[in-house]
Amino acid sequence: MYWLVALISVAIVGLILTGLALELRPAGRPLQLPRWTAPAMGTQLVVFVGAQLGLLLLGINDAFAEETAGAVDAIEISTGMGLAIIGAGIPTGLSTIGAGIAVGPIGAASLAAITEKPENLGRTLIYLGLAEGIAIYGLVISILLLNRI
Repeated sequence: MYWLVALISVAIVGLILTGLALELRPAGRPLQLPRWTAPAMGTQLVVFVGAQLGLLLLGINDAFAEETAGAVDAIEISTGMGLAIIGAGIPTGLSTIGAGIAVGPIGAASLAAITEKPENLGRTLIYLGLAEGIAIYGLVISILLLNRI
């Protein structure tokens, strides 16, 4: 399993170094990559995805926790309980993403509206509050689901 971790590490370091080389090139110079870079990037991506699948298939037994002989006070959490806890956290995550998507354009538009007419500040704050309320609703649903578990 260590060889899979090494493959993933090499692929990630290679992708990072390639990104840095592309980012640090001179600003006025157009991007002219050698012909071998396209297959190299594709090869690194295939190695990375293959190593991830190998870790998933071959290293799944190492990911499971082993029972300890002396643990008396250990709390037993079943797979269903773990999935229930993950399911209770999903509404918060998705609603936060939705609130971020909503607040971005509303915030930009409200700043533009305030610069033209400063008396619209209260109205734009209401719109921002409504968009941010989406995340609060997701948090409330997650709390309610956690109380049911």
